[in-house]
Amino acid sequence: MHLVVFGKIKTLLSQLEFMSAAESTPLHSAIPLDQIRYDERGLVPAIVQDYLDGTVLMMAWMNRESLGKTLETGRTWFYSRSRAELWPKGETSGHVQNVKSIRYDCDSDALLITVEQIGDIACHTGERSCFHRVDGQKIAPPADTLSQVFEVICDRRDHPNESSYTCKLFAGGDNKILKKIGEETAEVVMAFKDDDKDAIAGEVADLLYHTLVALAHHGVDVKAVYRKLQERRPANKFFK
Repeated sequence: MHLVVFGKIKTLLSQLEFMSAAESTPLHSAIPLDQIRYDERGLVPAIVQDYLDGTVLMMAWMNRESLGKTLETGRTWFYSRSRAELWPKGETSGHVQNVKSIRYDCDSDALLITVEQIGDIACHTGERSCFHRVDGQKIAPPADTLSQVFEVICDRRDHPNESSYTCKLFAGGDNKILKKIGEETAEVVMAFKDDDKDAIAGEVADLLYHTLVALAHHGVDVKAVYRKLQERRPANKFFK
């Protein structure tokens, strides 16, 4: 039964198509440069976010010229207030940001840019995100829910605790983990068959959790899965 269920799931996944109106818009025409409300210095704040897990990476300033170069090149360019000059992100560190999308807010005075962060480091301190300070402590900002759960699972893997259910799964290896995935898959199917919305949500959550444990056990980052899903979208036509 489990093999049949897995086969059907694989078939359904292979047939998935993701459509997004935003992704059909070329990047060079996504932002009306003349309609952005720059401040008295000619600047607009730009929040940069990881396109895979949604982590807020940094905030920097753009002027009309740096925004134009960002749209033209597909990589982030900012304006340095201290040096009074443009600067391409990652010019010296190699940690460039490949732009995936750009939005502007309802008042046209702030930008939201999603990027592929090369090297997975955005902050000049070497941290992934510039927003890593909480009450004087170094704490990474939260990503999406699955990424947060995966981080906890990896911590249990690397720092075993005998009373932890997750650690017991790791101790049992593939035999225990994969058996649970098979059981949870069957329960997901039954929940859908019964059309019980609360049960569906709970069983899918259980399946996702055990799948994340399997990913961690085999050393596969959840972002690698996100990347595969992104690759299955229709070809992006952001750039000329």
